[in-house]
Amino acid sequence: MICLQSFAYTQTPGSVDTIRSVPSSYGRGRRFALSNKELSVRAYADHDYPAHHKPDWKVIAGLWPYLAEFRGRVALALALLVLAKLATVATPVALKYIVDYLDQNRGGEFLLWIPVLLVLAYGSLRFGATLFSELRDAVFARVAERAMRRVSLRVFRHLHNRELAFHLDRKTGGLARDIERGTNGISFLLRFTLFNIVPTLLEILMVAGILLVVFNVGYVLAILVAVVVYVLFSIRVTEWRTRFVREANARDNQSNSRAVDSLLNYETVKYFNNEAFEAELYDQDLQDWEQARLKNRLSLAALNGGQALIIGVALIVIMAMAVREVASGTITLGDFTMINAYLIQLFIPLNALGFVYREIRQALVNVERLFGLLGDEPAIEDAPDARPLTITSGEVVFDHVEFAYRPDRPILQDVTVRIPAGHTVAVVGASGAGKSTLARLFFRFYDVDAGAICIDGQDIRSVTQDSLRSAIGVVPQDTVLFNDTLYRNLPTAGPMLARRKCTRPRAWRTWRSLSTACRTATRPGLASAG
Repeated sequence: MICLQSFAYTQTPGSVDTIRSVPSSYGRGRRFALSNKELSVRAYADHDYPAHHKPDWKVIAGLWPYLAEFRGRVALALALLVLAKLATVATPVALKYIVDYLDQNRGGEFLLWIPVLLVLAYGSLRFGATLFSELRDAVFARVAERAMRRVSLRVFRHLHNRELAFHLDRKTGGLARDIERGTNGISFLLRFTLFNIVPTLLEILMVAGILLVVFNVGYVLAILVAVVVYVLFSIRVTEWRTRFVREANARDNQSNSRAVDSLLNYETVKYFNNEAFEAELYDQDLQDWEQARLKNRLSLAALNGGQALIIGVALIVIMAMAVREVASGTITLGDFTMINAYLIQLFIPLNALGFVYREIRQALVNVERLFGLLGDEPAIEDAPDARPLTITSGEVVFDHVEFAYRPDRPILQDVTVRIPAGHTVAVVGASGAGKSTLARLFFRFYDVDAGAICIDGQDIRSVTQDSLRSAIGVVPQDTVLFNDTLYRNLPTAGPMLARRKCTRPRAWRTWRSLSTACRTATRPGLASAG
């Protein structure tokens, strides 16, 4: 195993760097002061998707593979959906016959068992509608949850395959929010596209057909006009207020990223006594978030108010038509009750249609961001003909290596180092000289700009990353552990421990053996100053 050890180092007068480099210009430990103007013009956390960005509806097509995995369940859920809607549409018909029988036999003799049977049928239909809906959700639950699991795992693996620069440049808090919203958005799209939009349209067609056959075309035209006006209004206003929703999400990401990044750098904040400064920045982000949320709430109130007005006017018009026909004797009191029940039954999901459309648009944006993460190819990938690394002796060679994080700031220039097998080499130099960069290049967190790094004559760019990193042991300067016990952290160094029973005494012996192995390794080691 090739071992890397990193240790703290302070340059003393007269010391000489072993690597030709440009001194760091970042100014570690330097305190920065931001003016009020600079604080007010900070960019959104989701600058990749500005407020005028429209969601890509083709994203829905990308969800088909997750449905195809459970074709049987999807087909059964759709069948239960149709049964639920048939029971829902039949319920007002049962209510009509109950009212008509009681009204027409008022003051006379009638058979009690007939209305009782009708009431039982009415209750059974209502229960059936609920039962079939719940069964539908239970059958489809595995599909939605499995889709979230698949996507979460896929994103997790993809992020681990991304290059180091990606993670250093990204804000952890904002990235975590994007993943959470994206996976939840997938479940929302799967559920509500199939089980809200489609059922509502199906119910509208069924109700329109019944009203057309039983009554007259006037009711159908009134309902269709109300639905069209409602949908157009919802779409236009939702398009208008999308900017406020995006801004609220952007400010949420921004404030969350600030809080997470500040807490992750707790030690640095304490070193420079910057608690008040960090709190000021966080409060500024929260103030921006508060204003964005207020705009979002007010625009939502305008949308809901307009939708309620359209539904109210439609109810007045249609019920007035029914009252006039009841008064003229054209329809019965039971028909009037059925029309009223259909309108209430129809406008409840129609009212939810506006909410669902808004949420589907937002879910599309969230899923689009998630798929955008998956669509970005890693900068460091295995070559098509990459082969596993084969170690014979463990000789390491840096052959005329050049590297720069930015084109205007070269770090390594024409570096040639040969580390024979069984030797230990220490690299010393000032901060920013490129010591840690050597280790990052050796692990292939970055690719060299020129030259090559070879192990036993094999260019590390021609071997698989997994075999390369499996052959390297590292003792970092700053011990980084997961937020768990030492016992739970051991499988990170030896994954085989997670696949077999490991007692705590054995875990302690394993820890000591790993430490000893790295200290006494006979293969070459590369020491880098932090």
